[in-house]
Amino acid sequence: MMTLYVHRQSWLHRQPAGLKLLVLMATSVALYALTSLWTAGAALIAVILAYRSLGPAGWTYLWVVKPLLPMFILIFVVQTWSQSVSAAILMLLRMLTLIWLANLVTLTTRMDAMMDAVMPILSPFRRVGVAPHRIAFTVALFVRFVPVLMAVLNSLLEAWKSRGGGRAVWRLAIPMLINAIRMSDHVAQALAARGGVRSPETPVSMVQPQ
Repeated sequence: MMTLYVHRQSWLHRQPAGLKLLVLMATSVALYALTSLWTAGAALIAVILAYRSLGPAGWTYLWVVKPLLPMFILIFVVQTWSQSVSAAILMLLRMLTLIWLANLVTLTTRMDAMMDAVMPILSPFRRVGVAPHRIAFTVALFVRFVPVLMAVLNSLLEAWKSRGGGRAVWRLAIPMLINAIRMSDHVAQALAARGGVRSPETPVSMVQPQ
């Protein structure tokens, strides 16, 4: 599985992973309390400008939402029909802000730092026999995997269009499923080759190869 982390020395990379996850969570709550298009638009512009810290190519990472454009159009039409144009625009502004902000956190945060940030929250699960480091790894892996699958979907859509596939995009469901299974198998093999998910308290020398 390709890595999504972008190696840079930006101000976002220097921020603690816990702080970035907290900002993401707080923004997701605050956005749905907003009713002003101007405020929601300002939040979106702020997130877009933050991509500039990733260097000259920072803007290109905004195309992560390209596979979602048909869904955005459908949501806009349904919201306009059921409520109003302003309500539809507000919903799209919220969704774009959250998606781009979550992607920005992924691009500027290493997986191990993300796991370390989540671990304290999950520590109570240790009392019921659940290993917090495994849950933290699952959360971090999920955050990494979603944008990767979106990139795979985007490449499938491009190939479909170049071959004149037409509107029956639903036929991509099977190759998308095959790619997802193949990627998960590669990740499982890589984990097995490295001795699995090791507990932070377990020394590396004690991890036996599978």
